[in-house]
Amino acid sequence: MQDNVTVVQDSAITRLMLDKQNGVERKQVEIQGYRVQVFSSNNQQNAKTEAFRIQKLVENSNIEGDIYVQYNPPFWKVRIGNFRTLEEAQLFKEEVIRALPELQGDTYPVRDKITVME
Repeated sequence: MQDNVTVVQDSAITRLMLDKQNGVERKQVEIQGYRVQVFSSNNQQNAKTEAFRIQKLVENSNIEGDIYVQYNPPFWKVRIGNFRTLEEAQLFKEEVIRALPELQGDTYPVRDKITVME
């Protein structure tokens, strides 16, 4: 009997590995773009705890994308992804809602500084 292993990784990792093999140097830059916000609260009693709970919820789902937990006083926020266009963020929002319908009421695209490779 032969076992199979399937490796699932972000396409950015493959791209970085190929760039390294080919001697291509890329750097991370911040630009204006979009992320999908899945949580925001200023409830001082439980906002921080809830933000990190939602981060774990997203990490344990099949959603792919960088997760950002941010504290901009007085708000705790959880945002996902680095999208150059609103259309990309809208499509990803629908993916998030399909995977985690309990976040539907708090999920929408927001303008944000995003990290991209150049």
